Amino acid sequence: MSLAHIEQIDQSARLLFSEQQVSDALISLSEKINLDYAEKNPLIICVLIGGLYTFTQLISKMHIPLQMDYLHASRYEGKTSGQTLSWKAYPNFNLKDRHVIIVDDILDAGITLKAIVDYSFTQEAASVATAVLLDKVNARASEGLAHADYTALSIDSGDYVFGSGMDYQDYLRNKPGIHAIQPMTTS
Repeated sequence: MSLAHIEQIDQSARLLFSEQQVSDALISLSEKINLDYAEKNPLIICVLIGGLYTFTQLISKMHIPLQMDYLHASRYEGKTSGQTLSWKAYPNFNLKDRHVIIVDDILDAGITLKAIVDYSFTQEAASVATAVLLDKVNARASEGLAHADYTALSIDSGDYVFGSGMDYQDYLRNKPGIHAIQPMTTS
């Protein structure tokens, strides 16, 4: 992957949501979670690597007692289409009887998030909710998670997106806002 290619993708991308729109949406999302989990002592789990941006922005706006953890599970491995799910790290906390909120960058096919939710229930979590920055509503696989419990923003296009934690072949996660490229340029 050449840096010239990454720069070309970056420069030709279309802005879907500005940095301010992303921030405002995450503030709204945090307010909902604050209300719903005020008395539940939630365990907020970040899905690495993509969920890191959403996770840090979200928890900085939460004003309730909570604990944080992470896991690393992915189907992408630097590619633009999903492969077999690979678990690199499981949560460190015991999930038994905990109210768990899984935070990720995007809900597209939903296969990764469904596997994480299923895993959490096998660990006897009291409840499991999902929170995502972006929901690609028309991208769901039949075996994927049908919907996130908390969604900041959504799109119904098939565009490949990057920025605000989402990547294009492991690059451009740090780009402010959310940007789209045409599907044919992702090969």
